Amino acid sequence: MGTVLLILLVVIIVVLVVYIIVTYNGLVRRRNEAEEAYRQIDVQLKRRYDLIPNLLEGVKKYFRQEQQVLGEITRARSQAMQSQSPKEQAQSEARLSGAIGNLLAVAENYPELKSDRVLLDFQEELSSTENKISFARQHYNDSVNSYNTSIQSFPAVIFARATGFAEKEYFEAVGPERESVTVSYD
Repeated sequence: MGTVLLILLVVIIVVLVVYIIVTYNGLVRRRNEAEEAYRQIDVQLKRRYDLIPNLLEGVKKYFRQEQQVLGEITRARSQAMQSQSPKEQAQSEARLSGAIGNLLAVAENYPELKSDRVLLDFQEELSSTENKISFARQHYNDSVNSYNTSIQSFPAVIFARATGFAEKEYFEAVGPERESVTVSYD
């Protein structure tokens, strides 16, 4: 009877060790997927930030009276590049999007600028980049959802807390990005 009990104890310990290893590795994999997804957002945001100086240089000659608009974009870009958390990043990106929107609105007052190749190319490239950022955000939020669900599910929640796995923030749209788009057919 003693050997059967010993074998049963060894089997239980082996199963427990295997469970711990599988759970830990799964949590690490999901955490790394979420972090990689955030880096993809960062790649697309960097691309967006790199577009802005070219735009500002291209429209500078038209915007002699509109230096405030150009300064607003420069400040918003700088703040966005320094953001740390997904929440800060989302807020900074909303300010930057608003500043770029102001520039494009002011550009409507300059007929020669509206047809300028620099602005047209920028608008096309910005639209493409915004789509890529949107897809990257969605992928990040999906990865965060999977990771957070893993560390909140029983019995992994006990193990996750004990080993320091913490929830991650979602990258949520703020400000104008959350508002509905209004289409007008005048």
